[in-house]
Amino acid sequence: MINLKVWRVHLMKKYLAVSLLASSVLFATAQASAATEHFKTEAQKQAYAVGASMARYLDKSLQQQEKIGVKLDRNMIIEGMKDGLNGKVKLSDKEIRAALTDMSKDLAAKAKKKATDDAAKAKVEGAKFLKENAKKPGVKTTKSGLQYKVLKKGTGAQPKASDIVTVNYKGSLIDGTVFDSSAKHHQPATFKLDQVIPGWTEGVQLMHQGGKYRFYIPAKLAYGEHATGAIPGNSTLIFDVDLLKVKAAPKEASDDSAK
Repeated sequence: MINLKVWRVHLMKKYLAVSLLASSVLFATAQASAATEHFKTEAQKQAYAVGASMARYLDKSLQQQEKIGVKLDRNMIIEGMKDGLNGKVKLSDKEIRAALTDMSKDLAAKAKKKATDDAAKAKVEGAKFLKENAKKPGVKTTKSGLQYKVLKKGTGAQPKASDIVTVNYKGSLIDGTVFDSSAKHHQPATFKLDQVIPGWTEGVQLMHQGGKYRFYIPAKLAYGEHATGAIPGNSTLIFDVDLLKVKAAPKEASDDSAK
């Protein structure tokens, strides 16, 4: 039998969901109409777009600065922009240059300190991760310290360091942060195997075409002590690699043939 009480509750929930959806659509439509009515001419809309795009760019820059401990008063920034547009700047050109130079030095010092702190932290965490990871089922460690796990065995050609390989890949930090992938670039990556980080050169040579491995690469086999983009110095990296194709590099023309 149908429980009428449960059925009525179900109908009420369904009706409420539909009502909320309708309300959200009406609210969005009203917002769009209000925005359209705000601009009386196309020139006004274009001017607003210029201001909005500049503000978004500035906001991203300020957020990056805040990550390293430099936080500027946004009200003062807005006041400075208004004064600049109205020709009523309260500082001389010399004072502006001095203030910006001081800020640049402060940013550089704090960025350097953060990079140093991040590298020290990554070194400790990376060593701990690799020690624990080496004990996990299926993980193997080579003489160099490279760790890997076979996710899928390939049956095709096994590359040499001098070969050209085509791969799909995903690279992440040990905390799971993805810093790069072939999917991000919308196509597989193709490169000569001896022209990438040592961990890749060694690791991909263990694979056969059609295989998929996961590599755990110590910093010494990756980018070492130096930060690279979103990768802090001393970072242990994790790569999932699908080996799609192996191709022998073309032989360089000899001196005799070049004459």
